[in-house]
Amino acid sequence: MVRQRALHKPLSLLLLTPLCLLHRGASGQPHWTRRAPDEEATAIQGVRGGSVELACGSGPAPLVVFWSFTPLGSLIPRPVAVTNGAESKVEAGASALGAVSLWNSSLVLQELREGARGHFLCQALHAAGGQLHTTYSYLTLAVLVPVSKPQVRLSDPSPVEGTSVVATCAVREGTEPVTFAWRHQAPRGPEEDLVEVTGQLLQLDPVNRTHLGWYACSARNAVNRLSSDGNFLDVVYGPDNPVIMVEPLGLTEEGFWAGEGEEVTLSCGAASNPPCHYVWLRDHTQVQVGPAYTIASASRAHTGLYTCLAHNSRLDTHSQTTVRLTIYYPPEGQPSCSALPTLGAVTLVCAWQGGLPAARLRWEGPRGTGPAALSNVTWSHGTTQLPNGGIFTCAGEHPALALPALCRITLWEPLRSPTCWTTATVGDQFIMLSCEWPGGEPRAMLSWLDGQQQTLGTTSPSLAIHLLHTQDDLAGREFTCRGSHPLRVPDPHCRLLLEAPQVAVAKPQVSVLEGGEAWLGCALLGGTPPVQLLWLGPQRRQVEAGPSGFMLHPEGAQLHLSIRDTDPARHRGAYQCVARNALGNSSRSVLLEVLRYPAPPNVTISRLTYGRHRREVQLQWAVRGPGNLTGFLVQRRASVPSPGAGAWETAASDIEPESRGRRLGGLDPGVRYAFRVLALNHHTAGHPSEVKIPADPPFSAYPAVLGAAGTGVVVATVASLLVFQYAARHPGTVPCIEPPPAIPGVEPVQEATDAPVNVTITVTATP
Repeated sequence: MVRQRALHKPLSLLLLTPLCLLHRGASGQPHWTRRAPDEEATAIQGVRGGSVELACGSGPAPLVVFWSFTPLGSLIPRPVAVTNGAESKVEAGASALGAVSLWNSSLVLQELREGARGHFLCQALHAAGGQLHTTYSYLTLAVLVPVSKPQVRLSDPSPVEGTSVVATCAVREGTEPVTFAWRHQAPRGPEEDLVEVTGQLLQLDPVNRTHLGWYACSARNAVNRLSSDGNFLDVVYGPDNPVIMVEPLGLTEEGFWAGEGEEVTLSCGAASNPPCHYVWLRDHTQVQVGPAYTIASASRAHTGLYTCLAHNSRLDTHSQTTVRLTIYYPPEGQPSCSALPTLGAVTLVCAWQGGLPAARLRWEGPRGTGPAALSNVTWSHGTTQLPNGGIFTCAGEHPALALPALCRITLWEPLRSPTCWTTATVGDQFIMLSCEWPGGEPRAMLSWLDGQQQTLGTTSPSLAIHLLHTQDDLAGREFTCRGSHPLRVPDPHCRLLLEAPQVAVAKPQVSVLEGGEAWLGCALLGGTPPVQLLWLGPQRRQVEAGPSGFMLHPEGAQLHLSIRDTDPARHRGAYQCVARNALGNSSRSVLLEVLRYPAPPNVTISRLTYGRHRREVQLQWAVRGPGNLTGFLVQRRASVPSPGAGAWETAASDIEPESRGRRLGGLDPGVRYAFRVLALNHHTAGHPSEVKIPADPPFSAYPAVLGAAGTGVVVATVASLLVFQYAARHPGTVPCIEPPPAIPGVEPVQEATDAPVNVTITVTATP
């Protein structure tokens, strides 16, 4: 009963029970009773804002449980809560620990606060064996605080390269120990961990451009781990010495090169923060502002020094780099290949001069690759090693050319053999010996030899010329031209024998009739150097083709002279055919006789009458006597000669010798004409015929005209009879015609009987 009553005492009385266990120290304040040496406090950890349950020992449920709390650094316990199993009481001041509650004998702390960090004592009153005894549980609570989100703080966010920078990973709170980790990410690179740095501070001393970028840190303790946002460290530096690149890229010992005509771009870049500004100079003259300078079409004038100036406006610093740009250009044209004969060998020469740099030349032949050199390369071969028709190629390479330039040469011997001839200079002062052997590669070498096989002059390729003075006794002397070629064995030659000219004529005497064509023939029998053939006329003047009838007909070694329309007065005489060269002259004569034709026969006019309306005449003639006829000529003029009558004019010509008549028209009816006829014999005219005047033709009419005339006569007769009858009946009405009176002393005029009378008769005919 007593026990039960005790269990049901008010809670306020129970709270006083544990106090008997406390002693007062000298200060009069309560304190913990000392624990037995074997008693140890149980360590428990909780997280701020979290919850923790503190158990009060183990075993049967106690009658009364009393919880007290002693903060760290303090010796005074503070009541927290008490329970008797049925009721519980939490001290009001326990809210500093969090949300406090009891669960059976356990103390539950929710929304744990940092003030709960300290020592907890659980005193439990147990009844066992009819007696009361107390148990104690000692617990030490550690309240852990999570780390807050760290921040990276830079002592200088834009330091100059070479200075010192400190980065701090700042954490507002967090239970120690706190560990730190750092990360760095360059602007154009991956993120990397700075494993060598584990402290809260990151010392960059000295700072350089590799440190530029984003920095982030992370803080970690027993509760959590948080990372900061990145903070950008902008390191200011530069500009470094610029780096110049050239496109298309061509490197030389002195700098860069580009081909003539190409588009060339020079690019400049210098490490700098902030980015720098660029200026281009060519031979100390500004040509461009900006990082790139483009030459649209490079020429030789663009060769020179190019300087890139870099300027950092933030630091007001400068740097520069200078390079040399050389514009390459190939030699003009193509390589030239030639072959030079030497003693027992042939030297192939390939040349291609000019260009920058000099072109590299290389020989290639049927048996492989030959030597190489710049601008000029030679390759010698023994004559026994050279096939006829062998092809050799020279390739010229130049940096400015995409493909090599080629020239080829084919070795071949010239055809046939040397050809010799001679010519004389103007005035025949010198005789020129000429020898030619064209073709071949290399060209054949020619030289002149005299009769004693002594060399005259120098040896020359393909054509050899030697001059001889004509004052020397050269007639009958022989000269030899000898040719040599590495592919021809033995050496061929040709010979010349100098001699004065000789001529012959076809006929020493030629006869031709007047007006005919004469042919005089002349032939050259020999002569070296070349001979000039010409004809001299009877007056010893050179005959030339022209209107005088002379024609020259050269045919090889012959020169014929033809004379047309020969005339005894002009063409008759002795002609000379003359042959002339530098060594002498030769001539032969031809006598030309021009014979006249016999005189043509006489001609008489047998009939000459007018035609209708007197506008034409019909002429007939007859030939009397022998003679050779070639044609006739008819002439006319006015019938009565007078000062104004004019000379005879040709009425008809080119009349065939067989003709004996001609109708001539185109006459004026008001003019009386006289005609005559001449016989022609080639170019000789006979005596003119008698002069005659055309006569009127005898009258003739058509039958209709005759009928009309008869009718007219009948009518006229009837009319006359009627007139006479009327006159007889009426004599006074018809007038009489009396003769004119005679004048004394004057004889009567006699009427000219030959005066022309114009009579007009009108006849009307009725059919």
